[in-house]
Amino acid sequence: MSKKLLPVTIISGFLGSGKTTLLNHILKNQVGLKTAVLVNEFGEIGIDNDLIIEGSEDMIELNNGCICCSINGELLNTVYKVLEKSEKIDYLIVETTGLADPLPVAMTFAAGDLREKVRLDSIITVIDGENFDFEIKNKSVAYSQILYGDILLLNKCDLVKEEQLKKVEKFINKIKNEPRILRSTNSEVGLQTIMSVGLFETDTFKFDKDKEDLEENSHDHSSHSHDHSSHSHDHSSHSHDLNNIEGFTSVSYETFEPFSLRKFQYFLDNQISQNVFRAKGILWFMESERKHIFHLSGKRFSLDDEEWTKEKSNKIVLIGKNLDHQTIKNQLSSCRFSTD
Repeated sequence: MSKKLLPVTIISGFLGSGKTTLLNHILKNQVGLKTAVLVNEFGEIGIDNDLIIEGSEDMIELNNGCICCSINGELLNTVYKVLEKSEKIDYLIVETTGLADPLPVAMTFAAGDLREKVRLDSIITVIDGENFDFEIKNKSVAYSQILYGDILLLNKCDLVKEEQLKKVEKFINKIKNEPRILRSTNSEVGLQTIMSVGLFETDTFKFDKDKEDLEENSHDHSSHSHDHSSHSHDHSSHSHDLNNIEGFTSVSYETFEPFSLRKFQYFLDNQISQNVFRAKGILWFMESERKHIFHLSGKRFSLDDEEWTKEKSNKIVLIGKNLDHQTIKNQLSSCRFSTD
């Protein structure tokens, strides 16, 4: 029976851990599979759909939203649209925003009518080995991402010493009993170790539709004292600030004028707020004919180039705490080549 169900993998992980890089790795290396990809982003403008490799025709970008309130209904509808396509889909991958608790997403697949159509294969949580936060609290999103991850991909192992990696693994073991940890560089790992592994056991969950509550029976997570009642939300009083989750906000900037490479470098070296934790974008510089893919995580950033396949523009999203949105937008506007 399970072999006839569409397998689903959820990719979770905090900001900048390497989720989109893992997704690209999967799409580049899978053989003979037609995969549908659903991506949820945090920010006013979509970036991830431009970061996914070309040719991902089944890319469906979910609208922004509080992960525990609005995304589930839309996710459900989007999955049904994928299932109704005339083309046969072999695999479904959902990449959540870095500020999402993966449990509500998992519950969408593990409950209701979808159980007759899809099989939640596993939750993969990508962990930033370089910028790991050892101060995470047991009710934070980052804590939940580790707790509910069936596979924990400890990434960026090339950027830190063995001592740091062991420290992270020791911390993880305090959160989760017998965690399945895989180390990686650039999110590269054998697909046979993360795809179609059957690690998420939906039959061990019992659902109460009336109370919208969750009771865990024998799943691996039951060994942890995690109060699921803390996940219940009073939707009538819940603040639906779509760009403010756990104090994080996003600043989105877009222009169809090219940047000056020198001015953008000045912005990175002298102006960017220390409170910016994560940034990503598609950049167009007057000095170059190439498209530039920009990633910033913590204090480290990268700038890779490739050919343009769409109209040239600058699109960038910065995520952090206590950000002065207007100042950042003004600074980015000053990076335009036409600006004196």
